This record gives sequence, C-alpha cells and structure tokens, in this order.
Amino acid sequence: MKKQRYILCLLLTGALLYYAAPRLSIEAGGLEGAFAIGWLVLATFVIAGNLAALLFSPAKASKGIKGTKGKTSTLRKKKLRSFG
Repeated sequence: MKKQRYILCLLLTGALLYYAAPRLSIEAGGLEGAFAIGWLVLATFVIAGNLAALLFSPAKASKGIKGTKGKTSTLRKKKLRSFG
C-alpha cells in the first residue's frame, strides 16, 4: 500500500514539474527568482524523499513458523532478553 502511495506522489510531482518548470524563471530578479528556486528545491526534496522511501523500504516480515500462531519463537525471545 505504501509503495503505491510513493509512486503516486512521484507521478504527481513529475506532473507538477512538467507543468510549472517552463513557467518558472530562475534568472528573474527579486522575489520571483527566489520563489522559482525555492519551488524547484522543494520539488527536488519531494522526489528524493519518495525515491528513498520506495527504494529503501524494509522487506515484509515473514509470517512465522506454522503452528506457532501468536507465539514468539525461542530465538526471538533470546534476542529480546539480551542487551548487546
């Protein structure tokens, strides 16, 4: 479910960049130029964050061993008890 959200955010950001990039003038002076640069930087952050979340998301945990429904395995219990 989360991966679909990340892909959707990437597609929406791409569409916004496709629409806005030709209209933003980086060379403009004053507030207009600052807004254009700030908007592009924030769009880059959005793309980088969603790509990082999509590429480096942890793998799903296994369902466990059959017959141990709701029980914690002994190896996991030992790991939980150890402090190092």
